[in-house]
Amino acid sequence: MADPATTRQLIARYYEAFNARDISGMLDCLHEDVAHDVNEGERQIGKEAFKQFLIHMNRCYRENLDAIEIMTNESGLRAAAEFVVHGAYLATDEGLPEANGQTYVLPAGSFFEIDDGLISRVTLYYNLKDWIAQVSG
Repeated sequence: MADPATTRQLIARYYEAFNARDISGMLDCLHEDVAHDVNEGERQIGKEAFKQFLIHMNRCYRENLDAIEIMTNESGLRAAAEFVVHGAYLATDEGLPEANGQTYVLPAGSFFEIDDGLISRVTLYYNLKDWIAQVSG
């Protein structure tokens, strides 16, 4: 059992670090064996894999989140967040359209599991077809 208010604070801290492009701050919120379910991708395990993902994302995209709403269950062991991504596509990502600084606005959401006061799972969802249409148009 975890305190729902503490869980909300943890998720808020995670997103504050995201918006600051603070990889270390994000990693500080994660369990060593964090499971990361990449949108329409494979599950990655561990902080090092998460760090490499963030480095890649920061190279290809510049994103800022707003309208962040964080929800937790009564036990504080699960949480969800809904938000809007405001981004710029900076460098071409493998298998995706060519990047030339296109901007996009995309609703998204994440689900979390909490273990020992840290995030042990992050599952991210957004509409990839919508994103492709925005950067291809």
